[in-house]
Amino acid sequence: QVQLVESGGGSVQSGGSLRLSCAASGSSYSVYSMAWFRQAPGKEREGVALIDRTTTVKYADAVKGRFTISRDNANKMLYLEMNNLKPEDTAMYYCAADRIYPASLRSYEYRWWGQGTQVTVSN
Repeated sequence: QVQLVESGGGSVQSGGSLRLSCAASGSSYSVYSMAWFRQAPGKEREGVALIDRTTTVKYADAVKGRFTISRDNANKMLYLEMNNLKPEDTAMYYCAADRIYPASLRSYEYRWWGQGTQVTVSN
């Protein structure tokens, strides 16, 4: 089992940048596939990016070229660097983990979730 705590959200103007962090606790962090999801009001939760235990990454089309996911296994951290933010990126962002391989951006495959961090992008 793993516990996840996100941080780094905030309010920025369009074109700005934010870096989200997710601190994990528990054992065997390196074997987990990790992912970022987001959910805007009135919309379904959607996958943003994942990084699996081999550090293979995958991105949703909407964020390719703007977001970068990375992990620090020694410190049990997950990051999401978000650049050129757009108003449509406004959402609650969640960190998720599970022992799945190969990994996907299907939310139902992840058992452990953080509480979320809000990202708001204004024009």
